[in-house]
Amino acid sequence: MALVGPRQVGKTTLAHTIAEGTESIYLDLESRRDREKLSDPAFFLNQFDDRLVILDEIHRVPELFHELRGLIDAGRRSGKRTGRFLLLGSAALDLLRQTGESLAGRIAYVDQGPFDILEISEGDVTQTRLWVRGGFPDSYLARDDDESLALRRDFIRTYLERDVPLFGPRIPAETLGRMWTMLAHNQGTLLNASRLGTSLAISAQTVTRYIDLLCNLLLVRRLEPWHGNLGKRLVKSPKTYVRDSGLLHALLGIGDFNELAGHPIVGTSWEGFVIENLLAVAPERTHASFYRTAAGAEVDLVLEFPSGKRWAIEVKLGTSPKCERGFYRALEDLKPERAFVVYSGEDRYPMAEGIEGIGLREMAKVLNEESS
Repeated sequence: MALVGPRQVGKTTLAHTIAEGTESIYLDLESRRDREKLSDPAFFLNQFDDRLVILDEIHRVPELFHELRGLIDAGRRSGKRTGRFLLLGSAALDLLRQTGESLAGRIAYVDQGPFDILEISEGDVTQTRLWVRGGFPDSYLARDDDESLALRRDFIRTYLERDVPLFGPRIPAETLGRMWTMLAHNQGTLLNASRLGTSLAISAQTVTRYIDLLCNLLLVRRLEPWHGNLGKRLVKSPKTYVRDSGLLHALLGIGDFNELAGHPIVGTSWEGFVIENLLAVAPERTHASFYRTAAGAEVDLVLEFPSGKRWAIEVKLGTSPKCERGFYRALEDLKPERAFVVYSGEDRYPMAEGIEGIGLREMAKVLNEESS
């Protein structure tokens, strides 16, 4: 069994693909007709104990988890060990807690994210399209930028009005939407919960709770600062990023590359886009953070691998990147095994001793090789 989520991967891109290549049955739990089939889950599902059962939007029928536990245990006793159920749904604290309690030892989690840079064809045009439209399949593959933006706007509205109440019924959708938009305007900056709370007329504690929800839904990333005993005054506040660049641009009303290129957010949009793509292909259990001191030493991304190795990655928009003094000072502090500057071009070349300039796709390949 596996629980896959979240990010609206799309039935045609995952569940239907599996269903077409496997002896299986597919149920969409947003459909009343399919939910009614499960009025007696044990009776219905036992009719298909020799087939893969795909349950989409599982978070809409959370009571199924207790029934599945009995079915899985009965199947194990008869020799059916794995691969009976594929559960698809959005990640949420309540959902994960329920599955963790009722299906512990019986379930594997798979984070099925949007397209990343290694999953699309090569070329500046496709990379720019991925950056502008984001990695949601329907958005990336839309006929034009207008259609793509409309799809993302519909997603945001639907998520706030329909899905969020399932995960946090006491959270006003309008307030959460305003905060999500404010986070977009402050992409890649240090989180100031008090300032956000003042703007929204809510407490800093409530801001933190709302951001927790957006992070658990994998819509926002909270990148923590690096901590170590270096005798330096280190920044303690995290940075926040809207994870999918397409959603970031939709929240800000940016429809195409021309609008993005002239927008004040363009630099931090590129930074967040690069970080998300690199973390998508980084080895499992890689710890990600950023480094910043009160004296101005700074690195956008610090990766610490399970092997103990540490890499420092700076992100620059443009085809002629230049490193600032703060980056060199940060390298002196961190002493990473490798250091890179990921920029908008494609060439890979030495910039200084121990520092490589590198394009996003090539950097993702380097990280992917580290995973193998």
